[in-house]
Amino acid sequence: MTKDLKEHIAELELVQTTDPDNEKPVYRRPGFDGIATFGELDDRLGEALRRCRQKQGLSRADIAILVGLSEQVYGRYERNSSKMTVSRLIHLSEVLGASPLSMLFSTAPHLWGKSEVEAERRFRIMKLLEDLPAETMASVTTLLETVAVLQAKVDET
Repeated sequence: MTKDLKEHIAELELVQTTDPDNEKPVYRRPGFDGIATFGELDDRLGEALRRCRQKQGLSRADIAILVGLSEQVYGRYERNSSKMTVSRLIHLSEVLGASPLSMLFSTAPHLWGKSEVEAERRFRIMKLLEDLPAETMASVTTLLETVAVLQAKVDET
């Protein structure tokens, strides 16, 4: 293992672990409740997908029609008996009118912060931004860029 790789692992706070779905050791960032297996992450994603579908008041058969699948095949995504590709997640987000970020946050909130509170705050900011009108986004972007520059100066000292 190279020094650069070791530094990368340390910087991201990755830990070596094993997973039933992978024969070799892998490096993962622990979640708030430890390291979930890939299967557990897939289960959480399927559950988030089901909640989004139900929130829209759609049946599995309805969604299956919209995405060009049989109801049985679509149901496998919700039950995690089939792996979902990123392109399928994007397509499902389109037909559900749901943010893929919402589904991913439900699956792995630790990707948004080092604590549950930090992760929730970052996610709430992203949700607020999604709903802002385009003209307001220009002002918010300028504000955030200014804050980032000021923070970088503070970090330098």
